Amino acid sequence: MTDNTPQNEMTDEQRSEWVREQFQKANKHLAENGVLFESVVTNESRYLVPYLAVWKIKDTENAFYWVMSGDLPTDFIADSMAATARDAIKHFAMSWQLKSANLRVSQGADKASLEYAALLESRAEGLHAIHNQDELWQGV
Repeated sequence: MTDNTPQNEMTDEQRSEWVREQFQKANKHLAENGVLFESVVTNESRYLVPYLAVWKIKDTENAFYWVMSGDLPTDFIADSMAATARDAIKHFAMSWQLKSANLRVSQGADKASLEYAALLESRAEGLHAIHNQDELWQGV
């Protein structure tokens, strides 16, 4: 990344705050879906501040999930769906492309549904780009 990216314009304190906010957002989303947080597998979680965070989270029943939050819809999958954070990003991208296509062709799709489909599609394209940037994943 170049020196003028938003990430480099942020202070360490701002980056830390962004990570905390994304962690809270991820936990709230899990709780709203009946998953109660126990701990984070920090060595497998990844952050691309200020765009996305991919958390590997263990729940109170010893199940693990990949949870994504950031400048995109918050979503989660069982860890059995992806071996790594990079694989989870690919899974979310493919899943969102399918959801977007299904929303676009569904009968009675209203303006809000079509706008959400466009959001999913654009974020899926961004996730594919992130997944395919090998330099982001070196040393991981």
